[in-house]
Amino acid sequence: MNVERVTFQRFNMRRWLMPGYYDDVYDIVRRIPRGRVSTYGRIAQMTAVPRGARGVGWALHALRSSHMPDVPWWRVINAAGRISNEYDAELQRSLLEAEGIVFDERGYVDLRKWLWEGT
Repeated sequence: MNVERVTFQRFNMRRWLMPGYYDDVYDIVRRIPRGRVSTYGRIAQMTAVPRGARGVGWALHALRSSHMPDVPWWRVINAAGRISNEYDAELQRSLLEAEGIVFDERGYVDLRKWLWEGT
């Protein structure tokens, strides 16, 4: 497999995911209540691409400022209970702490306590 083919396939997948898929992700993330978190994988399981945790990350990264206020992107963390957002990690942590989410000394959120099960 050559690099051009991989790039083309990746481009097509992102293009296919973008319009409806991203809106589905945003709708699900909007349902996460204040003071709770979910994971990229759990959000993906509620979409048409149940194994698409990376697609959830792409969708949240693609948020435009017009969506930002009503899509609580900061409530989505990784399956280990850590922030994996390298761009706004400090902001994400402060927004979660403002909602009462507690991090341990290693920077983990206890998913047994704070995880939104989703419905």
